[in-house]
Amino acid sequence: MSTTQDLITALKAELKAAGITYADLARELGMAESSIKRVFAKADMPLSRIDEVLRVLKMDFADLARKVADAQPLRRELTHEQEAAVVADRKLLLVAICALSQWTFEQIVATYTLTEAECVKCLLQLDKLGFIELRPLNRYRLKVAKGFRWRPNGPAMQYFRRNVVDDYFSGGFDGEGEMLMLVHGQVGRSLAATFKERLQRVGQDFAQQHLADQKLAPEQKRPYTLVVGMRSWLFAAFRDLKREPDRIP
Repeated sequence: MSTTQDLITALKAELKAAGITYADLARELGMAESSIKRVFAKADMPLSRIDEVLRVLKMDFADLARKVADAQPLRRELTHEQEAAVVADRKLLLVAICALSQWTFEQIVATYTLTEAECVKCLLQLDKLGFIELRPLNRYRLKVAKGFRWRPNGPAMQYFRRNVVDDYFSGGFDGEGEMLMLVHGQVGRSLAATFKERLQRVGQDFAQQHLADQKLAPEQKRPYTLVVGMRSWLFAAFRDLKREPDRIP
């Protein structure tokens, strides 16, 4: 869909929300109702006409553009090149992770040793990469979905395998709200897919609760990292003990 069509669609939604009919708009603009219907149906409206409609709605173009941006579908993952750019800069990766956690600009610079200028630079880079939409006063909107994931074999997961996995699993998992569970078994192929879906929902529930708890005071919250995995796999230490299947001559 073109940008003009997106703007027209957003205008229609705003007119409906304001209770303004095409007949009302035609009177305000000194046009025939049939002409109004035609320009909206064709989605072919010059910017001067869009400005006139915005005047009736008591909106400015920036408000409309923001409505269009908010309506765009969110990314479920980045491209390989975008991920590589994020991982290539340690500070950029840190700010990206903070953004995924909905941290404010002030929280980031208060928690880490990034200067305000460094943090702004990172936010600008993330905006350019399509990860966020940077707004005035260093506010931002995530352009990735609630169920966003790093590419399974992409640059970010390779980075985490090299630098994060050992550090994460070296803990005792015996603190408040912590656990580590290893379950091994054999299940039908169709059930494996069902369990995978359930685990994905656990991750989505965790992400949703994180968003809901943004309103809590800092002293009422504690950071947690949820790692969920399920894999058909044989522990490396046992692989040489496995019998080879009999070959049929």
